[in-house]
Amino acid sequence: MRFLWLTAVLSAGVGVLAAHSANVWLDTRIALIGDAVGLQHSTNPGIAWGVRLPPVVQPILILVALIFLSWFAWRNAQTRIAQVAFGLVLGGGAANVIDRLPDGLVTDFFQVGSFPIFNLADSCITIGVGLLLLELLIERWRGRAE
Repeated sequence: MRFLWLTAVLSAGVGVLAAHSANVWLDTRIALIGDAVGLQHSTNPGIAWGVRLPPVVQPILILVALIFLSWFAWRNAQTRIAQVAFGLVLGGGAANVIDRLPDGLVTDFFQVGSFPIFNLADSCITIGVGLLLLELLIERWRGRAE
Protein backbone atom coordinates (compact mmCIF):
# COMPACT_ATOMS: atom_id res chain seq x y z
CA MET A 1 0.00 0.00 0.00
CA ARG A 2 2.97 2.33 0.25
CA PHE A 3 2.78 3.13 -3.48
CA LEU A 4 -0.86 4.18 -3.07
CA TRP A 5 -0.19 6.62 -0.24
CA LEU A 6 3.13 7.86 -1.62
CA THR A 7 1.51 8.59 -4.99
CA ALA A 8 -1.48 10.24 -3.30
CA VAL A 9 0.71 12.54 -1.20
CA LEU A 10 3.01 13.44 -4.10
CA SER A 11 0.20 14.11 -6.58
CA ALA A 12 -1.72 16.15 -4.01
CA GLY A 13 1.36 18.20 -3.18
CA VAL A 14 2.29 18.84 -6.81
CA GLY A 15 -1.33 19.64 -7.67
CA VAL A 16 -1.64 22.19 -4.87
CA LEU A 17 1.74 23.73 -5.73
CA ALA A 18 0.78 24.02 -9.42
CA ALA A 19 -2.57 25.66 -8.59
CA HIS A 20 -0.89 28.08 -6.18
CA SER A 21 1.73 28.93 -8.81
CA ALA A 22 -0.98 29.62 -11.38
CA ASN A 23 -2.77 31.89 -8.91
CA VAL A 24 0.40 33.84 -8.19
CA TRP A 25 2.11 34.07 -11.59
CA LEU A 26 -0.39 33.44 -14.37
CA ASP A 27 -1.82 36.87 -15.14
CA THR A 28 -2.28 36.53 -18.88
CA ARG A 29 -2.60 33.56 -21.23
CA ILE A 30 0.69 31.99 -22.29
CA ALA A 31 0.47 30.36 -25.70
CA LEU A 32 2.31 27.06 -25.92
CA ILE A 33 1.03 26.00 -29.36
CA GLY A 34 -0.71 29.05 -30.81
CA ASP A 35 -4.40 29.19 -29.92
CA ALA A 36 -4.60 25.40 -29.56
CA VAL A 37 -2.69 24.89 -26.29
CA GLY A 38 -1.78 27.31 -23.56
CA LEU A 39 -1.71 28.26 -19.93
CA GLN A 40 -4.70 30.37 -18.97
CA HIS A 41 -5.86 31.18 -15.45
CA SER A 42 -9.43 30.21 -14.73
CA THR A 43 -11.45 29.31 -11.66
CA ASN A 44 -14.15 26.70 -11.28
CA PRO A 45 -16.77 26.76 -8.50
CA GLY A 46 -18.20 23.40 -9.57
CA ILE A 47 -16.93 19.86 -9.91
CA ALA A 48 -15.94 18.10 -13.14
CA TRP A 49 -16.37 20.29 -16.24
CA GLY A 50 -17.86 23.08 -14.15
CA VAL A 51 -20.97 21.11 -13.14
CA ARG A 52 -22.44 22.84 -10.12
CA LEU A 53 -24.34 21.13 -7.36
CA PRO A 54 -26.29 22.85 -4.58
CA PRO A 55 -23.84 24.54 -2.16
CA VAL A 56 -24.60 22.16 0.73
CA VAL A 57 -24.53 19.01 -1.41
CA GLN A 58 -21.25 19.61 -3.29
CA PRO A 59 -18.74 19.51 -0.39
CA ILE A 60 -20.56 16.58 1.23
CA LEU A 61 -20.56 14.62 -2.04
CA ILE A 62 -16.85 15.34 -2.61
CA LEU A 63 -15.96 14.25 0.93
CA VAL A 64 -18.06 11.07 0.73
CA ALA A 65 -16.53 10.22 -2.65
CA LEU A 66 -12.96 10.63 -1.34
CA ILE A 67 -13.68 8.57 1.78
CA PHE A 68 -15.33 5.81 -0.24
CA LEU A 69 -12.52 5.81 -2.80
CA SER A 70 -9.89 5.63 -0.03
CA TRP A 71 -11.65 2.64 1.52
CA PHE A 72 -12.14 0.96 -1.86
CA ALA A 73 -8.50 1.50 -2.84
CA TRP A 74 -7.25 0.20 0.51
CA ARG A 75 -9.31 -2.97 0.05
CA ASN A 76 -8.71 -3.57 -3.67
CA ALA A 77 -5.43 -2.04 -4.85
CA GLN A 78 -3.41 -5.27 -4.99
CA THR A 79 -0.97 -4.48 -7.79
CA ARG A 80 1.57 -1.68 -7.99
CA ILE A 81 -0.25 -0.22 -11.00
CA ALA A 82 -3.55 -0.18 -9.11
CA GLN A 83 -1.91 1.45 -6.10
CA VAL A 84 -0.35 4.18 -8.25
CA ALA A 85 -3.62 4.65 -10.15
CA PHE A 86 -5.73 4.99 -7.01
CA GLY A 87 -3.03 7.22 -5.51
CA LEU A 88 -3.27 9.55 -8.51
CA VAL A 89 -7.06 9.73 -8.24
CA LEU A 90 -7.01 10.29 -4.47
CA GLY A 91 -4.16 12.80 -4.65
CA GLY A 92 -5.79 14.74 -7.47
CA GLY A 93 -9.08 14.83 -5.60
CA ALA A 94 -7.35 15.95 -2.40
CA ALA A 95 -5.44 18.66 -4.28
CA ASN A 96 -8.68 20.06 -5.68
CA VAL A 97 -10.27 20.00 -2.21
CA ILE A 98 -7.27 21.80 -0.70
CA ASP A 99 -7.27 24.35 -3.55
CA ARG A 100 -10.99 24.96 -2.96
CA LEU A 101 -10.66 25.65 0.79
CA PRO A 102 -9.77 29.39 0.81
CA ASP A 103 -12.44 30.67 -1.58
CA GLY A 104 -14.60 27.76 -2.77
CA LEU A 105 -12.94 27.79 -6.20
CA VAL A 106 -10.62 25.36 -7.95
CA THR A 107 -7.83 26.94 -9.99
CA ASP A 108 -7.60 25.67 -13.57
CA PHE A 109 -4.87 26.65 -16.01
CA PHE A 110 -4.32 24.14 -18.86
CA GLN A 111 -6.15 25.16 -22.02
CA VAL A 112 -6.33 22.62 -24.85
CA GLY A 113 -8.52 23.51 -27.82
CA SER A 114 -12.14 23.99 -26.86
CA PHE A 115 -11.95 21.43 -24.05
CA PRO A 116 -12.78 22.93 -20.63
CA ILE A 117 -9.72 24.40 -18.91
CA PHE A 118 -8.30 21.97 -16.36
CA ASN A 119 -5.47 21.65 -13.84
CA LEU A 120 -2.73 19.23 -12.84
CA ALA A 121 -4.93 17.58 -10.20
CA ASP A 122 -7.58 16.88 -12.87
CA SER A 123 -4.84 15.35 -15.01
CA CYS A 124 -3.79 13.08 -12.14
CA ILE A 125 -7.39 11.92 -11.72
CA THR A 126 -7.75 11.25 -15.45
CA ILE A 127 -4.44 9.38 -15.71
CA GLY A 128 -5.31 7.34 -12.61
CA VAL A 129 -8.69 6.32 -14.02
CA GLY A 130 -7.02 5.50 -17.35
CA LEU A 131 -4.48 3.27 -15.57
CA LEU A 132 -7.28 1.47 -13.69
CA LEU A 133 -9.13 0.84 -16.96
CA LEU A 134 -5.92 -0.37 -18.61
CA GLU A 135 -5.25 -2.77 -15.75
CA LEU A 136 -8.81 -4.07 -15.97
CA LEU A 137 -8.43 -4.68 -19.71
CA ILE A 138 -5.09 -6.41 -19.21
CA GLU A 139 -6.57 -8.67 -16.50
CA ARG A 140 -9.49 -9.61 -18.75
CA TRP A 141 -7.15 -10.25 -21.65
CA ARG A 142 -4.93 -12.46 -19.46
CA GLY A 143 -8.01 -14.32 -18.19
CA ARG A 144 -9.09 -15.14 -21.74
CA ALA A 145 -5.57 -16.20 -22.75
CA GLU A 146 -5.35 -18.79 -19.96
